[in-house]
Amino acid sequence: MGAQVNGSQKQQLVTIARNAMRTNGFEPDIPAAALAQANAARPDAAPESGIRDLRGLPWSSIDNDDSRDLDQIEVCVNENGATRVLVGIADVDALVPSGSPADDHARANTTSVYTPAVIFPMLPLQFSTDRTSLNENQDRRALVADMTIGADGTVTSSDIYRALVRNHAQLTYNAVAAWLEGAGPAPAALARVPGLDAQLRLQVQIADKMQNERESQGALEFDRSELRPVVDDSGVTDLQTEKPNRAKLLIENFMIAGNGSAVRFLNANGFPSVRRVVKSPERWSRIVDLAEQHGGKLPPDPDAAALQQFLKDQSAKAPATFPDLSLAIIKLLGRGEYVAVAANQPSAHFALAVHEYSHSTAPNRRYADILVQRLVKAAIAGGRPPYPLEQLSQLAQHCTDREDAANKVERLARKAAAALWLGDRMGQQFDAIVTGAGPKGTWVRLTGMPVEGRLDRGAQGLDVGDRVRVQLINTDPPRGFIDFARIS
Repeated sequence: MGAQVNGSQKQQLVTIARNAMRTNGFEPDIPAAALAQANAARPDAAPESGIRDLRGLPWSSIDNDDSRDLDQIEVCVNENGATRVLVGIADVDALVPSGSPADDHARANTTSVYTPAVIFPMLPLQFSTDRTSLNENQDRRALVADMTIGADGTVTSSDIYRALVRNHAQLTYNAVAAWLEGAGPAPAALARVPGLDAQLRLQVQIADKMQNERESQGALEFDRSELRPVVDDSGVTDLQTEKPNRAKLLIENFMIAGNGSAVRFLNANGFPSVRRVVKSPERWSRIVDLAEQHGGKLPPDPDAAALQQFLKDQSAKAPATFPDLSLAIIKLLGRGEYVAVAANQPSAHFALAVHEYSHSTAPNRRYADILVQRLVKAAIAGGRPPYPLEQLSQLAQHCTDREDAANKVERLARKAAAALWLGDRMGQQFDAIVTGAGPKGTWVRLTGMPVEGRLDRGAQGLDVGDRVRVQLINTDPPRGFIDFARIS
């Protein structure tokens, strides 16, 4: 057993998360100088030459129920026979310039870190949830990715420019999805904002076309269910599963298009960019084996379109086990990473089946997006790239390393919460799937409950994707340990 952490379950989780932040090289507390910078800052939303005034468009945002750091808003326009998707992205750089105290902290951590009991924001909350957030009924400066969408869902042309925007409706994924699927009432904003009903339905129509086009190119669609421990002052009250829904898919399609537009814009201006890439999977042979076990057949060499068709067939044929299959293949695909790429040089994101992709739409919570934002703004202004390619490469690698570390913190915190919740279930048996197998150990995830733990006994001969029956034998919340034994 590891060292005990005293206090309520919530206090334990806060302590575990803060310790994990430090262990993984993060600064859990925002420095006083950065807080002072945020307190002194004031948004400048005055009209200015070269900045378009788009506040009159029916912009809205769709995000998580508890999100306060609103990075982007969206609107669709049909005019002169053309369909356009506009994504407004918060101009964080306007208030967080390079080399400022808040930027120094953001560059050190590179990402917000989300744990069940406490969030460690990349930027002071005065920025990310207020002054640089695209909050409802607030005028804000933004970068707008303006994309023309063809009848087949492809982006036929795009541009990026600076603008003043105003979010007229702050919506949530769950509420919008329930309304779209006829499982819940219309969000209150639909009655308050004229034309919002028609606007959202237009967005869905366009996003569906974009989704179909992406799938035809081999973009992989998984069941990306995630564990969400519910924590209040009384402790861990539940382990819920966050599932994809139609509203999330709508935003995902718009963000993927916007991120691709950022790379194309920088290429057109001769600027380097920070790309998001997922390389061709090294364990493709194991993915082929898994497909055969499920009655499918994949070619011997990596083929995104073939894999997407297999996933689509499995989702329809065996929806109950599809989340486990999805997780196994995600693990075998490998991680995403950031790389700096010179203008017009190739890169690829295997899972999205795209060759021009970056992260640019979440600058309140990801430093890579701030880097791209500064590059785009310099290109708009007709200036020079603010970062030499060598420095950009170092920053991109730093963002990848910090993202990996953040994943470790978040995973540990979720497992600590799950360990607390499972503490009185010792000896119970569960069905599980192997999610990791290597020299450091074998890991399994429980079926129907996205709780992952180490297979302490009986791991011989198992590989990712195998199904096993396990028994809970130990939990150690401070270390995030959940241990199982294989039932023969």
